[in-house]
Amino acid sequence: MTRDELLAALSGLRRAQMGSRRAPHKPLLVLWLLGRYAGAGSTVVTYEEAEEPVSRLINDFGPAVTSRARARERAAMPFVHLERNLWDLRDRDGASIGPDAPERGNWLRGRGTHGRLHPEIERLLADPPTFAACVRLLLEQHFTPALEAPICDAVGLDPAGLDDTTSTPTENKRRKRRAGFAEEVLHAYAYACAFCGFDGALGRNPVGLEAAHVRWHSQDGPDEVHNGLALCALHHTLFDLGVLGLLPDLRIQVSQLYVARSPAGQAIDALHGLPVAIPRPGRPRIDGKFVLWHGRQVFKHPGTQAA
Repeated sequence: MTRDELLAALSGLRRAQMGSRRAPHKPLLVLWLLGRYAGAGSTVVTYEEAEEPVSRLINDFGPAVTSRARARERAAMPFVHLERNLWDLRDRDGASIGPDAPERGNWLRGRGTHGRLHPEIERLLADPPTFAACVRLLLEQHFTPALEAPICDAVGLDPAGLDDTTSTPTENKRRKRRAGFAEEVLHAYAYACAFCGFDGALGRNPVGLEAAHVRWHSQDGPDEVHNGLALCALHHTLFDLGVLGLLPDLRIQVSQLYVARSPAGQAIDALHGLPVAIPRPGRPRIDGKFVLWHGRQVFKHPGTQAA
């Protein structure tokens, strides 16, 4: 396998059939394995070792589920179904386990199930630019920039080490962000956070303000004002994590899974029910279909399970 073939295989990961919902289970498992490789030089792991941390990643950065049992065992699906051109899965006796195995934690633990990325893939990962390209591809294809640092931190990767500038034809196929999107969104909202009104500047330059996609760019969200919000850095991160969301009438909602003890943390709760800011005259408001996407795919609804 070559570097280009590895990147093509990662780019082509099949997604689970979950209706129209995101299913970032496999990318998160692979990112966790890459973090493990960076720390220990190997991706060999038992399901018992992976179950809790990978399930927590999926709960934190994927769509929420309402079943506590499913939340605890969400690692089972990618552990079983990760493509076999990347992944070797075996029982304690060394017998191969196919992708038709049950997605049940008890079944996998009882057979001492363990897996690893193929040795030729690990040899490719020993090359820092290839390793960085794999991480970047998975982050950019399945997530949004505000989540890249939290995901890297959760899997034990250093974002500063992913700035290799070399690229391949596979990487060049990724959808580029439209130049001017951020400035158009910030101007539409008068350089102020649409949730809290923060409008800080250093001299003439806004600081701590970002243009957020409602439907993520990586999930085919357009780089247009009707899919954008000007948000302070804090509220952008909380919006992308699903702590904050929008109701169809464009009022802010705060997930009931969110908890805080300090007055600063509790200030987030005070946003619940407030209207989001209206763009400047002549600029479009958020399209309802993107609000619906965020509500279904990102927001952590009441009754769902966190890690």
